[in-house]
Amino acid sequence: MKTAERQFTTISGVPIQPVYGPEVLRDLDWTRDVGEPGEFPYKRGIHRDMYRGRLWTMRQFSGFATPEETNRRYHYLLEQGQTGLSVAFDLPTLMGYDADHALSEGEVGKCGVSVCSLEDMETVFRGIPLGDVTVSMTINSPAAVLWAMYLAVAEQQGVDWARLSGTLQNDILKEYIAQKEYIFPPQPSMRLVTDTIEFGARHVPRFNPISVSGYHIREAGSTAVQELAFTLRDGIEYVEWGLARGLAIDEFAPRLSFFFNAHSDFFEEIAKYRAARKIWAYVMRDRYGAQSERSQKLRFHAQTAGCSLTWQQPYNNVVRTALQALAAVLGGAQSLHTNSLDEAYALPSEHAVTIALRTQQVLAYETGVPNCPDPLGGSYFLESLTLETERAANDYIRRIDEMGGMIAAIEAGFPQREIAAASYRYQREVEAGERTIVGVNRFQGNDEPIEVLEIDESTASHQCRKLAVLRKRRDNAKVQKSLDALRRCAEKSDNTMPLLLDAVRAYATLGEICDALRSVFGSYQEQAHL
Repeated sequence: MKTAERQFTTISGVPIQPVYGPEVLRDLDWTRDVGEPGEFPYKRGIHRDMYRGRLWTMRQFSGFATPEETNRRYHYLLEQGQTGLSVAFDLPTLMGYDADHALSEGEVGKCGVSVCSLEDMETVFRGIPLGDVTVSMTINSPAAVLWAMYLAVAEQQGVDWARLSGTLQNDILKEYIAQKEYIFPPQPSMRLVTDTIEFGARHVPRFNPISVSGYHIREAGSTAVQELAFTLRDGIEYVEWGLARGLAIDEFAPRLSFFFNAHSDFFEEIAKYRAARKIWAYVMRDRYGAQSERSQKLRFHAQTAGCSLTWQQPYNNVVRTALQALAAVLGGAQSLHTNSLDEAYALPSEHAVTIALRTQQVLAYETGVPNCPDPLGGSYFLESLTLETERAANDYIRRIDEMGGMIAAIEAGFPQREIAAASYRYQREVEAGERTIVGVNRFQGNDEPIEVLEIDESTASHQCRKLAVLRKRRDNAKVQKSLDALRRCAEKSDNTMPLLLDAVRAYATLGEICDALRSVFGSYQEQAHL
């Protein structure tokens, strides 16, 4: 196709003009629409000096097999210069099952670390001072339970909860939208999330009790605009529930954090982050009356796009990841995970994860990119693309508001259908050769074999043996008493966190605690939406 006939668009389908000049920004009000770094609406970054004052946190998502093996990997990463920990849990843990449950067979330790009890959490963080290291935990439906375990470990270390810093993912809405790792129906699930938000605001003030996550929405096949819109509308839903609980907006909003994908369309991703900050600032100030700057500032973690990685020519993934990481930094991320070259095959090997970390370190210390806050600000193209992204996202948010909020939209299947349609369009473009994926549909060649991390079934055997010993050693009468108290609490409207803490301190297992909650809340099954 001749260049003159070809339609140039972003990955999301936004048309790209041949050239951009001042005329595209004639309606732009610099103060209202852009501002300066550290100033409302924070489009150019939430800090005046951005990375000149402090680099982003290099937080590699990791965890695999047994708690013992994960603990060794954490010590290795910290020795290599990583500046924060991010815990990946295995599928049984994510779904609230112990390693010895029938539904856990074949999955224990495969996509993350197996954590069945406080004993396992103690092992994961053995020798790691929780008062000095920030920790992010990617857990959702049973997030309150795992957070209780983490808080109990901090107690054992003698660390005041007021010193703890990190993030609990805890975003159940995106599970119904995209990732599908839910346990309970939406209403009780939102109650548990709100319990953690309230408990955190009152007792763990430096910890983010939720990371509203667009990452998984994008991984499910959404466009950048859909990722942005659905994520921010999820955030609005959590705000509504916090206010309904009786919390003041500035009491809890400063600790709401976000998690975005860093995909391959370089400028579209930067525009997405800049638009996110502006939309959130105006929502918090004008819709909810937030007075604190900390409530108005959108803070986010970014992870490079797992869905962009290919098993064909896996070393190409190093290049993809580096450019995606650069987009996240130019977009003003507060923390960053860079994917490893082998993740289309398996969990990262030690060699691959070291290259991924070194990618961030080269970007931070060798490129000069962190020296200037928002260096692309004022670009005709980028500012125009940011405004277009903002307008499209706000349109989605308005439509969801009109449906009655995100839970109503989810129950009607609206975001699910939108994502499915976008994913289908993208895949059709790839298969038709209209969108090039290097090494996949163009420039194919021989694939060089790579070392792959393998998790065998010894992990499951190890965890099951530990569970058997734990159940014999602990005070089972105390365990039962704590589970009964948790059930009674769940039947009422009291905050469940104190009862969850009692249960994990008694060494009730994750599965036992989730079963107690299932007995009250029930389990959720999604209805098909055509």
